[in-house]
Amino acid sequence: MVTIKSPKEIALLREGGARLAVILRHLASMVKPGLSTAELNEEAERITREGGDEPSFLDYTPDGAPRPYPASVCISINEEIIHGIPNEEPKILKEGDIVSIDMGIIHKGLYTDSAITVGVGKIDKAAKKLLKATQEGMLKGIEAAVGGGHIGDIGAAIQAHAEKNGFGLAEDLCGHGVGYAVHEDPYVPNFGIEGDGLVLKPGMVIAIEPMYNEGTGRVRALDDGYTYVTADGKRSAHFEHTILITKGAPEILTR
Repeated sequence: MVTIKSPKEIALLREGGARLAVILRHLASMVKPGLSTAELNEEAERITREGGDEPSFLDYTPDGAPRPYPASVCISINEEIIHGIPNEEPKILKEGDIVSIDMGIIHKGLYTDSAITVGVGKIDKAAKKLLKATQEGMLKGIEAAVGGGHIGDIGAAIQAHAEKNGFGLAEDLCGHGVGYAVHEDPYVPNFGIEGDGLVLKPGMVIAIEPMYNEGTGRVRALDDGYTYVTADGKRSAHFEHTILITKGAPEILTR
């Protein structure tokens, strides 16, 4: 069921979104060659709890998952698209890697979700293009999320930008509603047709999160039950914001 958040809840989501933005910026600033993904996870949990909030991914079990997610943040490197587990078999970041940092927090009972992809040290031109295009695709999707419009408007904008730049869209991976839980209705696909799908109503809160791949859009799941990688082993980037649908332009809650 798609939910409409109250003015009081929206105010709390703004607070939580701002806190999550600070955490993500801090984690991104730590990224350098030689850093362990386990260190990023430990710092994500520490700084979140010190602020009085909770990491929303830790011990969360999505529909169909074989077990609860065991970490506070998802860290996905290079060909890993989303949901990489940072603390079970920690990886050491290397010069030239690209790293997606995806995190959610619970602030006063309400959930926000955001992600950023950053380079480790110096990255090549192709990686820079991938990161730039994916972030732009997210912003184009957000711009299309206007009250009275449709879910399809968001996906159409994201898809058009991926195709313009020659990137694949990760198949079957999409955005979602958020606020009362990590994942809520509606699904927010990264492809679509303008004017198609659910009407966007003021008070809806959704996470828009394109994932662009250098090669094919096909994906496969690893045996850990969470990590998705590109089927061809090429790199992927991921950006995400939690946004509020209004009567006009959307509001980014995790800016």
